[in-house]
Amino acid sequence: MKSLEELKAIREKMQGQVGVRSEDAAQTRVVVGMATCGIASGARPVLTKLSDLVQEKNMTDKIAVTQTGCIGLCQYEPIVEVMAPGKEKVTYIKMTPEKAEEVFNRHLQGGQVIGDYTISSVK
Repeated sequence: MKSLEELKAIREKMQGQVGVRSEDAAQTRVVVGMATCGIASGARPVLTKLSDLVQEKNMTDKIAVTQTGCIGLCQYEPIVEVMAPGKEKVTYIKMTPEKAEEVFNRHLQGGQVIGDYTISSVK
């Protein structure tokens, strides 16, 4: 059994390797549903695209891209949720890497929600 200090050191080392950052209340959180339904619908390339863009644009201090399990809306997968401090959560549905790039450019960088891609656009 490892000591608590050894386990903390291993955790910190692994977080650095996979680019995981501790969450900050001032950061915008981008969460991609990665349960079985999300993965089967193509969520992995969406997660990769968003993560790559945040890193390429050196925005890791402002935007945290993470994954979660089931969001509960399987028919709308892949799902991306954007939670900006002081704003309502925005749920994007049926995402693709191309749509994810547009969300990054227009919403995460430009502050403009893309209504056509949100859950509220479902009629």
